[in-house]
Amino acid sequence: QKPGRIFSTSHLHHANGIPGKKCGTIILSAEELSNCRDIATMQLCANKLDKKDFFGKSDPFLVFYRSNEDGTFTICHKTEVVKNTLNPVWQPFTIPVRALCNGDYDRTVKVDVYDWDRDGSHDFIGEFTTSYRELSRGQSQFNVYEVRREKGGLILNFTVAIDFTASNGNPSQPTSLHYMNPYQMNAYAMALKAVGEIIQDYDSDKLFPAYGFGAKLPPDGKISHEFALNGDPENPNCVGIEGVLESYFQSLRTVQLYGPTNFSPVINQVARSAAKVTDGSQYFVLLMITDGVISDMVQTKEAIVNVSWGNILIIKNGTVGKWEFSIQYTMEELDGDEVRVSSRGRFAERDIVQFVPFRDYIDRSGNQVLSMARLAKDVLAEIPEQLLSFMKSRGIEPRPALPSSQQINHFLQVQ
Repeated sequence: QKPGRIFSTSHLHHANGIPGKKCGTIILSAEELSNCRDIATMQLCANKLDKKDFFGKSDPFLVFYRSNEDGTFTICHKTEVVKNTLNPVWQPFTIPVRALCNGDYDRTVKVDVYDWDRDGSHDFIGEFTTSYRELSRGQSQFNVYEVRREKGGLILNFTVAIDFTASNGNPSQPTSLHYMNPYQMNAYAMALKAVGEIIQDYDSDKLFPAYGFGAKLPPDGKISHEFALNGDPENPNCVGIEGVLESYFQSLRTVQLYGPTNFSPVINQVARSAAKVTDGSQYFVLLMITDGVISDMVQTKEAIVNVSWGNILIIKNGTVGKWEFSIQYTMEELDGDEVRVSSRGRFAERDIVQFVPFRDYIDRSGNQVLSMARLAKDVLAEIPEQLLSFMKSRGIEPRPALPSSQQINHFLQVQ
């Protein structure tokens, strides 16, 4: 249209619709076109975008939006799709500045990044905002933007506790559950890796507090039921599940397996951390891997009844033996599927303990991958429902989303 003509927003209702049916509303929005005749040519590339395709990487494309005077956005350009890459380089394209921002150099321009899907259900990777004035600076240097993607606001904290009691056997002997076999993982490492590699994707910082219990520590032989596997009591965090495994193997070389098998110190240790968070922004999961009968059952029951912060996952290691029946009965007493755990006349408010006997998941064909997948599935099965019950019991609504980021780089040349 010629400059100077102003159009107002109008509402047009379909006059000849289907009786008794709502046929919708057509809304026309318009604004005065500027005199700007500039044409912009730009090219964009991205770095380290999110992987969205299960079997491949991503097939990213960009959608540009012009912001309107009423705060809404209108699509003004789409790029081509670049197949199977997390570091795409799109072809240069030309667009009238009037189409991009109606000649207003400081008006917001929004860019969405999508992963293309054949059926049209494109996955959202992220977005960033800019302006034509900012884009223009790309003539002399790269402009760098952070691609933001809204995520849920719940932080999952994953803690590991490993049984270092003497009943596991000498780690240097093949009969030990802690046997340090150079060719394959022992039962503890398998259980830790199976559950940890699934749950780590839900822990944003990938820092996992890891403890051992039931060992004598150097140099004075003091017995501990909550020692940091990495040797640093002030900062027991290990980087990733691989970091937990490294600290576990290092502890086997330095501590003396002893006893008894006390659960409550580690449970209370996690409870102290959880007590600092009262707004429902975090949920705690404790994985305990053990081989024997709990020595402090009374204290453990008390600790569980006091727990409201999350879930306790117990994996019972070992093979069938004369004590197996009593061990399993003891553990299932803590798993409140049938009867809620009680202590001193008080009952746990939720069923927060999940007990799984490791031997039930050893694949007879020797397929460790299959065994680990089945174990992780059953150990983690109850967490989603229990997390929701925790939030609902406290009237906690989903929190505002938190941004994550990758980078997207582009340069622009104005003609």
